[in-house]
Amino acid sequence: MKQIALSLALTALLAACASQPKTDTGAATPTPAPVVDAAPSPAAPAPAPQGNDLAQKGYNPLTDPNNVLSSRRVYFDYDAYVVKGEYTPLVEAHAKYLLDNKDAKVILQGHADNRGTAEYNLALGQKRADAVKKNMAALGVPEAQIETVSFGEEKPAEQGDTEEAWSRNRRAEIVYQSEQ
Repeated sequence: MKQIALSLALTALLAACASQPKTDTGAATPTPAPVVDAAPSPAAPAPAPQGNDLAQKGYNPLTDPNNVLSSRRVYFDYDAYVVKGEYTPLVEAHAKYLLDNKDAKVILQGHADNRGTAEYNLALGQKRADAVKKNMAALGVPEAQIETVSFGEEKPAEQGDTEEAWSRNRRAEIVYQSEQ
């Protein structure tokens, strides 16, 4: 008899702990406020600081991989020094940055692949750097903010005698003086 009473008591206790679905009584229940996560989700990048907060928060658009300003290379066709249309947005973005930051200065470094004589490649590299400078100047960047130099074939981005290597070496690089 004691065992039956103990079993009934345990069953009643467990039944009391079991959750049961709530029934609608018709009374209005308050809607809970949405939970706001203070930290951004890993899937979404944190928004860049705006306005005067940029410098205070340490944000630098030149090093932000999601910003066009982190791209610094303008590539050229073989034996050419005309800035291709696909690089116009890149050059325009850097020109705007220079116009907005009067203290910023760039060195445009011209490069060539290893075909041709050293003298020819040095001259071609200079023409490539000058072509990017001309585009920036046309956008209003003062010449005092732009310096050009040619390395010719002396500083290849990629070693090798393949079309892929040569195409990566035919370039002008935009280097900010503050980064040297």
